[in-house]
Amino acid sequence: MSKRNQIVLLFLLIIILIGINYQFLDSKLEEAFSEYEGGVVERVIDGDTIVVNNISVRLLGINSPENKEAYYDEAKKFLENRTLEKRVRFGFGGERYDRYDRMLAYVFFGGKNVNLELIEQGLANFYFPSRHDRYYSEFVNAWEQCVESNKNLCEGSVDECADCISLEKFDYKNEIIEFFNNCNFDCEMTNWKIKDEGRKNFIFPEFVLGSRKKIKVITGDGTNTDEEMHWGGYDYVWTDSGDALFLRDDLGKLVLWERY
Repeated sequence: MSKRNQIVLLFLLIIILIGINYQFLDSKLEEAFSEYEGGVVERVIDGDTIVVNNISVRLLGINSPENKEAYYDEAKKFLENRTLEKRVRFGFGGERYDRYDRMLAYVFFGGKNVNLELIEQGLANFYFPSRHDRYYSEFVNAWEQCVESNKNLCEGSVDECADCISLEKFDYKNEIIEFFNNCNFDCEMTNWKIKDEGRKNFIFPEFVLGSRKKIKVITGDGTNTDEEMHWGGYDYVWTDSGDALFLRDDLGKLVLWERY
């Protein structure tokens, strides 16, 4: 057999082998791809974490209440009703995994973004710790509409001081925020809470903000006074990529919020 014929025969054998194994290889590629694109929800851990294909999946763009916080049970139940034992698909942002090795994904079921639905129901706030992606504006708009509907986490405070307290300064670069009491009477703020988009929160100790007075809250340790509080335990709270502040009264109702 000539060298040329040997080359032709070898080429034909390669083509045949590829043809024989194509279906097998294709099925394996599809299987591997599907693992990342979605699957059946096996378990709901809380309002923003599920298990699919034995992998923990953290829902992107949102933060739901922690265990024992208000609306924790409602958020988890909503997510169970929407996704448990159902086939969902994923959409991704930037990084695929967090530091806890959880997959980071937007979860879709029935053509709807479940992450977004949790915000619409007032069972989560928007949460973009690393960067603002293509869903950021949509999620913030959903939160604004939720506040207008006065639903669950978006429910406004009826405390008489809710209309008195304003955010006078939000200096995220220097980690300083400042509130002012605009009313002609003192405001009890004991157990009021400041929270960022994520898990960090500051709870006011026994404290009354006097009429036409201000209180400064600074990240870091220090001695609390009537003019200055210290948000200890953190090197920083406010991220350079953007964040939001939520102020709630002692009943957990929303007094104000601001983002940058």
